[in-house]
Amino acid sequence: REPKWLCCTKMTSDETLSSIASRCCKRVYIGTAVLPKPLFLHEHQDHKGIPCATISTVDQNQIPDPAATPTNELPQYTQTILSEFNSIVIEHHLKWGPLVHTLPGPISQSSPPTMHLGKYDFSHVDAMVDFAIHHNLHIKGHVLIWHVTSPPFLEDMSPTQVREAVKRHIFTTMNYFKGRIKMWDVVNESLAADGTLVENVFYRKMGPDYIEQCFRWAHEADPDAFLIYNDNKVEGCGAIETNDGGSCSSSDRHNKAPIQAKSDGFYNLLKDLVEKGVPVHGAGMQAHFSAGGTKHQRPPTPAMVKRQIRRIGELGLKVNMSEMDVRISKLPASADEELKSTAQTQIYQDILSAALSEPSFDGIWLWGFADRHTWVKNFYYDDAPLILDEKYQRKESYVGVQNALKTLCPGGRVGEMMGGESTQCFLEQDVDENGNAWGEGWMQPEPKEDGNGEKSGDSTKEGQPDWLLPDTN
Repeated sequence: REPKWLCCTKMTSDETLSSIASRCCKRVYIGTAVLPKPLFLHEHQDHKGIPCATISTVDQNQIPDPAATPTNELPQYTQTILSEFNSIVIEHHLKWGPLVHTLPGPISQSSPPTMHLGKYDFSHVDAMVDFAIHHNLHIKGHVLIWHVTSPPFLEDMSPTQVREAVKRHIFTTMNYFKGRIKMWDVVNESLAADGTLVENVFYRKMGPDYIEQCFRWAHEADPDAFLIYNDNKVEGCGAIETNDGGSCSSSDRHNKAPIQAKSDGFYNLLKDLVEKGVPVHGAGMQAHFSAGGTKHQRPPTPAMVKRQIRRIGELGLKVNMSEMDVRISKLPASADEELKSTAQTQIYQDILSAALSEPSFDGIWLWGFADRHTWVKNFYYDDAPLILDEKYQRKESYVGVQNALKTLCPGGRVGEMMGGESTQCFLEQDVDENGNAWGEGWMQPEPKEDGNGEKSGDSTKEGQPDWLLPDTN
């Protein structure tokens, strides 16, 4: 029997996300990842988005002057950003590889990729940043150092050359946007599933202290910038059985988070950086969730998320959900559209309500906002993971984000989840007094082990991205 609180609470409102965020009792960034082609070009309404918009490019003569274009003449994608969000993050085009080697590539569509370290093409990012500044949007730069999107010629360099190239890249990029981009994801996804460092090109060429060095260089390049470490599958922390409250060992926990070792590694990495006096100011938890996920893809509970944010906040850092989306297509075939919507809405609303209840939490960044343009379709499978549908219409999950933000507004109840006051217990625990688990009704049981344990090694140790892991759901 489904618990009563599983039913969606339909609190409709014409108010936009940014207007609700402006009424919150603390500053909350409500942001989205942006792409240049739908930002600057009108789409055909009968087409389901721009093919592979993540890496799409725009001819420079097609980019409008933001100061000369009335808002009502902008593409629907763009008008939606201006009405719903107070912040943007550059989804793809500011990564190192796209700036110097791959799409969009220097310097024109007809020129081949460059192997010259000093040759950058900032044109697409320039246009997006200028647009955001003109419309008073906050901007987050993503990302300075990530092995997955770094230029391949780093592998052919000596350790000394790589070190010089990394420093040059950080200084070149941050100085170019100094005063325009004021917060940066400095290093991304340096952790393997076991919580240790990925043995990527930076680890192999520069050593395990490369993260510390990158943050120090970033601070030197722009002492006023807010610097963030960002990672995936680190959003939850299981309950601690021991009484000292200080242990981060997985063996000390019950109701462990989906990848407890990685969550602990995330916390311990940040703790180590803080104790060394490294200029790190924030932590980004990506929040790419799958409602039908099991094992490493299983969604954490609100209580797990709250515990993780709390202990990171106690280090003196700010915390944000940096790339949030919620996949639903891997729920069982028996799940109807209503159940899929309920699951997606509950994850958005309850996870964000729990996060916002922590003083250190300051931002919700969605990895896109309309199902028309989502990286999931290019890198995973067909899905509808965002809060607006293909036609930019609000989904129930949009209302879930609205409701989460309203918990910090006058008259709201901090931490209130889908279902109201009766669900308040899920801020601290995963099961209510009646034995109902959070997510009951859609959360999938873990598959039975075949008795052979894990047959393959940890491919994340070599830096394989999440979307290429086996049994991804």
